Amino acid sequence: MTVGTVLGLVALSVWLYLLSARGGFWLARDRDDPEGIPDPVHWPSVVAVVPARNEADVIARSVGSLVKQDYPGSFRIVLVDDGSDDGTAAVAEHAAAVDGGKRLEILHGAALPAGWTGKLWAMQQGIQHANESIASPDYLLLTDADIGHSPDNLRVLVARAEREGRVLVSLMAQLSCTNWAERFLVPAFVFFFQMLYPFAWVARKDHRLAAAAGGCMLVRREALERAGGIPSLRAEIIDDCALARRLKAEGPIWLGLTRRARSLRPYGSVGEIGRMVSRSAYAQLGYSLLLLAGTVAGMVLTYLVPPALALFGDGGLARAAGLAAWGLMALAFQPMLRFYRVSPLWGAALPIIGMTYTLFTVLSAFQVWRGRGGMWKGRAQAMVRGT
Repeated sequence: MTVGTVLGLVALSVWLYLLSARGGFWLARDRDDPEGIPDPVHWPSVVAVVPARNEADVIARSVGSLVKQDYPGSFRIVLVDDGSDDGTAAVAEHAAAVDGGKRLEILHGAALPAGWTGKLWAMQQGIQHANESIASPDYLLLTDADIGHSPDNLRVLVARAEREGRVLVSLMAQLSCTNWAERFLVPAFVFFFQMLYPFAWVARKDHRLAAAAGGCMLVRREALERAGGIPSLRAEIIDDCALARRLKAEGPIWLGLTRRARSLRPYGSVGEIGRMVSRSAYAQLGYSLLLLAGTVAGMVLTYLVPPALALFGDGGLARAAGLAAWGLMALAFQPMLRFYRVSPLWGAALPIIGMTYTLFTVLSAFQVWRGRGGMWKGRAQAMVRGT
């Protein structure tokens, strides 16, 4: 048996495992469908906390969508202006006034202390303000400043949390997918995230896997406090998944795809998407050079070897195994491509897409080694150097 044949059979086995035994991640069926979820008898109180740093280009639409929520219970919004110099706070205040909303309160954040990432420090200030000045809410809606919400989004989130007893309900916001760069990389970003964190496993009470999407997270306040609150996460780059791990120890959580929360920020180029991925990719590997090497090798085997063997294999079996693995990966990608309403032909391009993400991961490591890891809004936030 040739080396090519062995590699082809291994790659084929990987894809057979992924499609049959990885929580059905590729089916993209964990979505925020509200059917069968009744309204609660009593609508609990909610405070939305929105950390914002230089978000003037999107904040009006984001805040406007929150002000327009049709939530029947008590609902307030705290926007934490994290040292913006582009007029973010003024734009947000004007947007809320235009929409006739009295729900918004703007908090000007304090200087970033050592040992904190900027987003988490802003969130901590907003939560503390909500607890002290507004009255401790039952739930906190932790949402990014570049996320737009449909009018019923909060109501559906709360109904699910109350009905199912969830301490965390999170939505993977629908990302912009209109230009060539976005069609090339955005569906795969969500596909890879689901492969890493199968949503069905996240929702299972008996499975230790936990994850969340930081753009839209509804958190039960008491559970957050029991878990140690935001200070227990203060240096985390991938703060949403770190929060999910702590909260799952306090009760069940849920994560799903949605069209009710969407990103308002387009990505104009492959480079922009690469910078977004590179901010946290090496942190996902625990800043480990060994794990980085293993990841690169695994990505090459899983994504590059199948088409290489299918086109240039050294024997009939090697080519057949490579072609079969390539076909399975293209098949696995189809549900996500349908969700993002892009051509199914992108499925055949998954090998080159996968290798592009591998490059982003390597670049992430270089950024950490150069002291620029987790770069966001002018701040290098990675607290640990790779070894």
